[in-house]
Amino acid sequence: MASPKIAIIGAGMGGMAAAGTLRQAGLEVEVFEQAHQFGRIGAGIQMLPNSMKVLRGIGVEDRLRQRAFAPYSHLNRVGDTGELKRELPMPEDLYGAPFLCMHRADLHEALTSIVPSDIIHLNKKLVRLEQSGGPVTLFFADGTRAEADAVIGADGVHSVVRDIIIGPDKPIHRGRIAYRAVFDSSRLPHEISRSRTKWWGEDRHIVIYYTTKDRSQLYFVTSVPEPADWMTKESWSAKGDVQELRKAYAGFHAEVRMVLDACPDCHKWAILERDPLPTWSQGRVVLIGDACHPMTPYMAQGAATSIEDAAVLARCLKGVDIDGIEAAFKRFEAHRKPRTSKIQEISSANTWMSGGNDDPSWLYGYDAWNVSLDAPAPTPGSSPRSAAA
Repeated sequence: MASPKIAIIGAGMGGMAAAGTLRQAGLEVEVFEQAHQFGRIGAGIQMLPNSMKVLRGIGVEDRLRQRAFAPYSHLNRVGDTGELKRELPMPEDLYGAPFLCMHRADLHEALTSIVPSDIIHLNKKLVRLEQSGGPVTLFFADGTRAEADAVIGADGVHSVVRDIIIGPDKPIHRGRIAYRAVFDSSRLPHEISRSRTKWWGEDRHIVIYYTTKDRSQLYFVTSVPEPADWMTKESWSAKGDVQELRKAYAGFHAEVRMVLDACPDCHKWAILERDPLPTWSQGRVVLIGDACHPMTPYMAQGAATSIEDAAVLARCLKGVDIDGIEAAFKRFEAHRKPRTSKIQEISSANTWMSGGNDDPSWLYGYDAWNVSLDAPAPTPGSSPRSAAA
Protein backbone atom coordinates (compact mmCIF):
# COMPACT_ATOMS: atom_id res chain seq x y z
CA MET A 1 0.00 0.00 0.00
CA ALA A 2 1.44 3.36 -1.06
CA SER A 3 1.57 5.99 1.67
CA PRO A 4 0.40 9.39 0.39
CA LYS A 5 2.90 12.21 -0.09
CA ILE A 6 1.47 15.36 1.51
CA ALA A 7 2.28 18.99 0.67
CA ILE A 8 1.55 21.59 3.36
CA ILE A 9 1.12 25.21 2.26
CA GLY A 10 2.10 27.51 5.10
CA ALA A 11 4.70 27.09 7.84
CA GLY A 12 2.90 28.85 10.67
CA MET A 13 1.68 27.17 13.86
CA GLY A 14 -0.89 24.97 12.10
CA GLY A 15 1.36 24.04 9.20
CA MET A 16 4.32 23.10 11.40
CA ALA A 17 2.10 21.23 13.85
CA ALA A 18 0.63 19.30 10.90
CA ALA A 19 4.12 18.50 9.62
CA GLY A 20 4.96 17.09 13.06
CA THR A 21 1.79 15.05 13.49
CA LEU A 22 1.77 13.68 9.94
CA ARG A 23 5.41 12.61 10.10
CA GLN A 24 4.70 10.90 13.40
CA ALA A 25 1.85 9.05 11.63
CA GLY A 26 4.35 7.78 9.06
CA LEU A 27 3.45 10.08 6.18
CA GLU A 28 5.89 11.79 3.80
CA VAL A 29 5.57 15.58 4.08
CA GLU A 30 6.91 18.70 2.34
CA VAL A 31 6.21 22.22 3.65
CA PHE A 32 6.04 25.29 1.39
CA GLU A 33 6.15 28.78 2.92
CA GLN A 34 5.96 32.10 1.07
CA ALA A 35 8.14 34.05 3.56
CA HIS A 36 11.87 34.39 2.91
CA GLN A 37 12.66 33.60 6.54
CA PHE A 38 11.03 33.05 9.92
CA GLY A 39 10.91 36.27 11.96
CA ARG A 40 10.54 36.86 15.69
CA ILE A 41 7.47 39.10 15.69
CA GLY A 42 6.71 40.58 19.10
CA ALA A 43 3.66 38.70 20.28
CA GLY A 44 2.63 36.35 23.04
CA ILE A 45 0.46 33.28 22.78
CA GLN A 46 -1.50 31.14 25.22
CA MET A 47 -1.48 27.37 25.00
CA LEU A 48 -4.31 25.97 27.08
CA PRO A 49 -4.59 22.27 28.04
CA ASN A 50 -6.45 21.23 24.87
CA SER A 51 -3.57 22.27 22.58
CA MET A 52 -0.87 21.36 25.11
CA LYS A 53 -1.99 17.72 24.85
CA VAL A 54 -1.19 17.80 21.13
CA LEU A 55 2.16 19.45 21.78
CA ARG A 56 2.93 16.77 24.38
CA GLY A 57 2.12 14.07 21.84
CA ILE A 58 4.61 15.40 19.28
CA GLY A 59 7.35 15.86 21.85
CA VAL A 60 7.68 19.62 22.37
CA GLU A 61 6.04 20.06 25.78
CA ASP A 62 9.27 19.78 27.79
CA ARG A 63 11.01 22.35 25.63
CA LEU A 64 8.14 24.80 26.13
CA ARG A 65 8.01 24.22 29.89
CA GLN A 66 11.65 25.29 30.18
CA ARG A 67 10.87 28.70 28.71
CA ALA A 68 7.17 29.46 29.17
CA PHE A 69 5.24 30.98 32.07
CA ALA A 70 2.56 28.90 33.80
CA PRO A 71 -0.10 31.33 35.08
CA TYR A 72 -1.93 30.60 38.30
CA SER A 73 -5.36 31.17 36.78
CA HIS A 74 -7.55 32.37 33.96
CA LEU A 75 -8.54 35.67 35.65
CA ASN A 76 -11.20 38.14 34.50
CA ARG A 77 -11.59 41.56 36.13
CA VAL A 78 -13.67 44.69 35.56
CA GLY A 79 -11.49 47.14 33.64
CA ASP A 80 -11.73 50.20 35.89
CA THR A 81 -12.44 48.89 39.40
CA GLY A 82 -10.58 45.57 39.18
CA GLU A 83 -13.62 43.77 40.59
CA LEU A 84 -13.53 40.00 40.01
CA LYS A 85 -15.78 38.80 37.19
CA ARG A 86 -14.64 35.18 37.06
CA GLU A 87 -11.51 33.26 37.97
CA LEU A 88 -10.61 29.73 36.91
CA PRO A 89 -7.51 28.39 38.70
CA MET A 90 -5.60 26.22 36.20
CA PRO A 91 -3.63 23.52 38.03
CA GLU A 92 -2.20 20.94 35.66
CA ASP A 93 -4.36 18.12 36.98
CA LEU A 94 -7.60 19.99 36.22
CA TYR A 95 -7.57 19.09 32.50
CA GLY A 96 -4.55 16.79 32.33
CA ALA A 97 -2.07 19.28 30.84
CA PRO A 98 -0.55 22.65 31.76
CA PHE A 99 -1.67 26.14 30.80
CA LEU A 100 1.38 27.96 29.41
CA CYS A 101 1.94 31.52 28.18
CA MET A 102 4.91 32.18 25.88
CA HIS A 103 6.36 34.21 23.03
CA ARG A 104 4.93 33.08 19.70
CA ALA A 105 8.45 32.62 18.35
CA ASP A 106 9.29 30.15 21.15
CA LEU A 107 6.29 28.02 20.17
CA HIS A 108 7.15 28.22 16.47
CA GLU A 109 10.80 27.31 17.13
CA ALA A 110 9.68 24.32 19.21
CA LEU A 111 7.43 23.09 16.39
CA THR A 112 10.15 23.68 13.80
CA SER A 113 12.67 21.74 15.90
CA ILE A 114 10.89 18.43 15.26
CA VAL A 115 10.66 18.87 11.48
CA PRO A 116 13.78 18.26 9.30
CA SER A 117 14.92 21.54 7.77
CA ASP A 118 15.32 19.98 4.33
CA ILE A 119 11.56 19.46 3.95
CA ILE A 120 10.75 23.13 4.71
CA HIS A 121 10.92 25.24 1.54
CA LEU A 122 10.92 29.03 2.01
CA ASN A 123 10.16 31.73 -0.59
CA LYS A 124 7.49 29.51 -2.16
CA LYS A 125 4.41 31.64 -2.78
CA LEU A 126 1.61 29.49 -4.18
CA VAL A 127 -0.12 31.00 -7.22
CA ARG A 128 -2.29 28.09 -8.37
CA LEU A 129 -2.87 24.37 -8.08
CA GLU A 130 -4.32 21.77 -10.39
CA GLN A 131 -5.97 18.44 -9.61
CA SER A 132 -7.85 16.07 -11.87
CA GLY A 133 -8.50 13.05 -9.72
CA GLY A 134 -4.82 12.15 -9.43
CA PRO A 135 -1.85 13.94 -7.88
CA VAL A 136 -2.09 17.67 -7.18
CA THR A 137 0.33 20.00 -8.97
CA LEU A 138 1.42 23.18 -7.17
CA PHE A 139 2.69 26.23 -9.04
CA PHE A 140 4.78 28.87 -7.26
CA ALA A 141 5.54 32.52 -8.01
CA ASP A 142 9.24 31.75 -8.60
CA GLY A 143 8.34 29.57 -11.57
CA THR A 144 8.87 26.23 -9.82
CA ARG A 145 6.28 23.53 -9.32
CA ALA A 146 5.77 20.54 -7.06
CA GLU A 147 3.53 17.48 -7.03
CA ALA A 148 1.85 15.74 -4.12
CA ASP A 149 -0.87 13.15 -3.53
CA ALA A 150 -2.70 15.61 -1.28
CA VAL A 151 -2.42 19.24 -0.17
CA ILE A 152 -3.11 20.86 3.20
CA GLY A 153 -3.84 24.58 3.08
CA ALA A 154 -2.46 25.98 6.35
CA ASP A 155 -1.85 29.44 4.92
CA GLY A 156 -3.88 31.58 7.29
CA VAL A 157 -6.72 34.08 7.14
CA HIS A 158 -5.62 35.33 3.70
CA SER A 159 -5.37 31.74 2.40
CA VAL A 160 -4.53 31.33 -1.28
CA VAL A 161 -5.52 27.66 -1.10
CA ARG A 162 -9.00 28.58 0.18
CA ASP A 163 -9.43 31.16 -2.60
CA ILE A 164 -8.54 28.48 -5.16
CA ILE A 165 -10.81 25.69 -3.92
CA ILE A 166 -13.70 27.64 -2.34
CA GLY A 167 -13.56 30.92 -4.26
CA PRO A 168 -12.31 34.37 -3.26
CA ASP A 169 -14.06 36.31 -0.55
CA LYS A 170 -13.12 39.03 1.88
CA PRO A 171 -12.53 38.44 5.58
CA ILE A 172 -14.93 40.22 7.90
CA HIS A 173 -13.62 43.24 9.81
CA ARG A 174 -16.04 44.31 12.54
CA GLY A 175 -14.21 47.53 13.38
CA ARG A 176 -11.87 46.08 16.03
CA ILE A 177 -8.13 46.66 16.22
CA ALA A 178 -5.66 44.82 18.46
CA TYR A 179 -2.63 46.63 19.85
CA ARG A 180 0.11 44.47 21.31
CA ALA A 181 3.65 44.49 22.64
CA VAL A 182 6.22 42.27 24.32
CA PHE A 183 8.74 44.05 26.55
CA ASP A 184 11.03 43.56 29.53
CA SER A 185 9.21 43.50 32.85
CA SER A 186 12.16 45.35 34.43
CA ARG A 187 10.52 48.49 33.00
CA LEU A 188 7.65 48.09 35.48
CA PRO A 189 7.78 49.65 38.96
CA HIS A 190 5.80 46.67 40.36
CA GLU A 191 5.02 43.08 39.37
CA ILE A 192 1.80 42.31 37.55
CA SER A 193 -0.55 39.53 38.57
CA ARG A 194 0.77 35.98 38.21
CA SER A 195 -2.50 35.05 36.53
CA ARG A 196 -3.35 35.61 32.88
CA THR A 197 -5.60 38.61 33.39
CA LYS A 198 -8.27 39.98 31.08
CA TRP A 199 -9.52 43.44 32.00
CA TRP A 200 -13.02 44.05 30.63
CA GLY A 201 -14.28 47.53 29.68
CA GLU A 202 -17.58 48.48 28.07
CA ASP A 203 -16.36 48.51 24.47
CA ARG A 204 -12.74 47.38 24.85
CA HIS A 205 -10.53 45.01 26.79
CA ILE A 206 -6.88 44.22 27.43
CA VAL A 207 -5.20 40.89 28.27
CA ILE A 208 -1.87 40.92 30.15
CA TYR A 209 0.49 38.08 31.07
CA TYR A 210 4.13 37.09 31.46
CA THR A 211 5.66 35.19 28.52
CA THR A 212 8.73 33.71 30.23
CA LYS A 213 9.17 31.32 33.13
CA ASP A 214 11.42 33.81 34.96
CA ARG A 215 8.84 36.60 34.42
CA SER A 216 11.46 38.71 32.64
CA GLN A 217 9.08 39.59 29.79
CA LEU A 218 5.41 40.38 29.60
CA TYR A 219 2.85 40.83 26.88
CA PHE A 220 -0.41 42.64 26.40
CA VAL A 221 -2.98 42.54 23.63
CA THR A 222 -6.04 44.76 23.33
CA SER A 223 -9.26 45.05 21.39
CA VAL A 224 -10.45 48.58 20.68
CA PRO A 225 -12.97 50.04 18.22
CA GLU A 226 -11.11 51.62 15.32
CA PRO A 227 -11.40 51.57 11.51
CA ALA A 228 -8.86 49.57 9.51
CA ASP A 229 -8.32 51.90 6.56
CA TRP A 230 -4.56 51.34 6.85
CA MET A 231 -4.81 47.56 6.57
CA THR A 232 -3.26 45.55 3.75
CA LYS A 233 -2.54 41.83 3.53
CA GLU A 234 1.06 42.65 4.38
CA SER A 235 0.25 44.77 7.46
CA TRP A 236 -0.28 41.90 9.86
CA SER A 237 1.82 43.78 12.41
CA ALA A 238 1.95 47.50 11.64
CA LYS A 239 3.36 50.04 14.10
CA GLY A 240 0.90 51.45 16.60
CA ASP A 241 0.87 54.79 18.46
CA VAL A 242 1.60 54.20 22.16
CA GLN A 243 0.21 57.60 23.14
CA GLU A 244 -3.11 56.85 21.45
CA LEU A 245 -3.14 53.45 23.12
CA ARG A 246 -2.62 54.97 26.57
CA LYS A 247 -5.47 57.42 25.95
CA ALA A 248 -7.76 54.53 24.99
CA TYR A 249 -7.21 52.94 28.42
CA ALA A 250 -6.91 56.10 30.54
CA GLY A 251 -9.94 55.12 32.61
CA PHE A 252 -8.73 51.60 33.37
CA HIS A 253 -7.29 50.18 36.59
CA ALA A 254 -3.88 51.35 37.85
CA GLU A 255 -2.24 48.00 36.94
CA VAL A 256 -3.30 48.40 33.31
CA ARG A 257 -2.09 52.00 33.17
CA MET A 258 1.22 50.97 34.76
CA VAL A 259 1.81 48.40 32.01
CA LEU A 260 0.91 50.81 29.21
CA ASP A 261 3.00 53.63 30.71
CA ALA A 262 6.03 51.30 30.75
CA CYS A 263 5.49 50.07 27.19
CA PRO A 264 8.16 51.48 24.82
CA ASP A 265 6.34 50.81 21.53
CA CYS A 266 3.62 48.63 20.11
CA HIS A 267 2.22 47.02 16.99
CA LYS A 268 -1.35 46.77 15.82
CA TRP A 269 -3.33 44.51 13.55
CA ALA A 270 -6.92 44.33 12.36
CA ILE A 271 -8.97 41.55 13.92
CA LEU A 272 -10.43 39.55 11.04
CA GLU A 273 -13.04 36.81 10.98
CA ARG A 274 -14.92 34.69 8.46
CA ASP A 275 -18.21 32.92 8.68
CA PRO A 276 -17.95 29.10 8.77
CA LEU A 277 -17.25 27.75 5.28
CA PRO A 278 -19.65 25.39 3.47
CA THR A 279 -16.83 22.84 3.06
CA TRP A 280 -13.20 22.46 4.09
CA SER A 281 -11.99 20.33 1.21
CA GLN A 282 -12.20 19.79 -2.51
CA GLY A 283 -10.87 16.54 -3.88
CA ARG A 284 -7.44 15.95 -2.40
CA VAL A 285 -7.05 19.48 -1.01
CA VAL A 286 -8.08 20.34 2.55
CA LEU A 287 -7.91 23.46 4.74
CA ILE A 288 -6.92 23.69 8.41
CA GLY A 289 -6.60 26.44 11.02
CA ASP A 290 -7.15 30.07 10.08
CA ALA A 291 -7.50 29.07 6.42
CA CYS A 292 -10.90 27.53 7.19
CA HIS A 293 -12.00 28.77 10.63
CA PRO A 294 -10.30 32.11 11.47
CA MET A 295 -11.58 33.60 14.69
CA THR A 296 -11.08 36.54 16.99
CA PRO A 297 -8.34 36.06 19.61
CA TYR A 298 -10.81 36.49 22.49
CA MET A 299 -10.76 32.82 23.57
CA ALA A 300 -7.03 32.26 22.83
CA GLN A 301 -8.06 29.42 20.51
CA GLY A 302 -6.91 30.48 17.02
CA ALA A 303 -3.56 28.70 17.03
CA ALA A 304 -4.88 26.12 19.51
CA THR A 305 -7.63 24.91 17.18
CA SER A 306 -5.18 24.71 14.27
CA ILE A 307 -2.93 22.53 16.45
CA GLU A 308 -5.95 20.36 17.34
CA ASP A 309 -6.69 20.12 13.60
CA ALA A 310 -3.16 18.83 12.99
CA ALA A 311 -3.55 15.92 15.40
CA VAL A 312 -7.01 14.93 14.19
CA LEU A 313 -6.03 15.15 10.52
CA ALA A 314 -2.99 12.95 11.15
CA ARG A 315 -5.22 10.37 12.84
CA CYS A 316 -7.65 10.47 9.91
CA LEU A 317 -4.83 9.95 7.38
CA LYS A 318 -2.80 7.36 9.29
CA GLY A 319 -2.74 4.05 7.42
CA VAL A 320 -4.91 5.42 4.60
CA ASP A 321 -3.86 4.74 1.02
CA ILE A 322 -4.07 7.29 -1.77
CA ASP A 323 -7.60 6.26 -2.75
CA GLY A 324 -8.81 6.93 0.79
CA ILE A 325 -7.58 10.54 1.06
CA GLU A 326 -10.85 12.26 0.15
CA ALA A 327 -12.86 10.15 2.63
CA ALA A 328 -10.27 10.92 5.34
CA PHE A 329 -10.69 14.65 4.68
CA LYS A 330 -14.48 14.36 4.98
CA ARG A 331 -14.13 12.43 8.26
CA PHE A 332 -11.79 15.15 9.56
CA GLU A 333 -14.27 17.91 8.69
CA ALA A 334 -17.29 16.05 10.12
CA HIS A 335 -15.52 15.71 13.47
CA ARG A 336 -13.91 19.15 13.67
CA LYS A 337 -16.33 21.60 12.06
CA PRO A 338 -19.09 21.68 14.74
CA ARG A 339 -16.48 22.46 17.42
CA THR A 340 -14.56 25.14 15.52
CA SER A 341 -17.80 26.78 14.31
CA LYS A 342 -18.99 27.05 17.92
CA ILE A 343 -15.65 28.48 19.05
CA GLN A 344 -15.81 31.02 16.20
CA GLU A 345 -19.29 32.06 17.36
CA ILE A 346 -18.46 32.40 21.07
CA SER A 347 -15.18 34.14 20.35
CA SER A 348 -16.81 36.62 18.00
CA ALA A 349 -19.36 37.52 20.68
CA ASN A 350 -16.50 38.05 23.18
CA THR A 351 -18.38 36.55 26.11
CA TRP A 352 -16.02 33.72 27.09
CA MET A 353 -15.35 33.60 30.85
CA SER A 354 -16.79 37.10 31.38
CA GLY A 355 -18.84 35.78 34.28
CA GLY A 356 -21.20 32.98 35.23
CA ASN A 357 -20.12 29.43 35.93
CA ASP A 358 -20.43 27.62 32.59
CA ASP A 359 -18.35 24.44 32.49
CA PRO A 360 -15.35 25.01 30.17
CA SER A 361 -14.31 21.34 30.14
CA TRP A 362 -15.73 20.82 26.62
CA LEU A 363 -13.03 23.23 25.43
CA TYR A 364 -10.03 22.64 27.70
CA GLY A 365 -10.68 18.95 28.38
CA TYR A 366 -10.66 17.95 24.70
CA ASP A 367 -7.98 15.42 23.79
CA ALA A 368 -7.38 15.38 20.03
CA TRP A 369 -5.30 12.18 20.31
CA ASN A 370 -7.99 10.06 21.96
CA VAL A 371 -11.41 11.53 21.26
CA SER A 372 -13.66 9.41 19.01
CA LEU A 373 -13.36 10.56 15.39
CA ASP A 374 -16.71 9.05 14.44
CA ALA A 375 -18.71 11.66 16.31
CA PRO A 376 -18.55 15.47 16.27
CA ALA A 377 -15.96 17.01 18.57
CA PRO A 378 -17.21 18.37 21.91
CA THR A 379 -19.21 21.60 22.07
CA PRO A 380 -20.84 23.27 25.10
CA GLY A 381 -22.90 20.80 27.07
CA SER A 382 -21.18 17.72 25.62
CA SER A 383 -18.57 15.56 27.31
CA PRO A 384 -14.94 16.02 26.20
CA ARG A 385 -14.05 12.56 27.44
CA SER A 386 -15.27 10.47 24.54
CA ALA A 387 -13.80 7.02 24.05
CA ALA A 388 -10.79 6.58 21.81
CA ALA A 389 -11.46 5.72 18.21
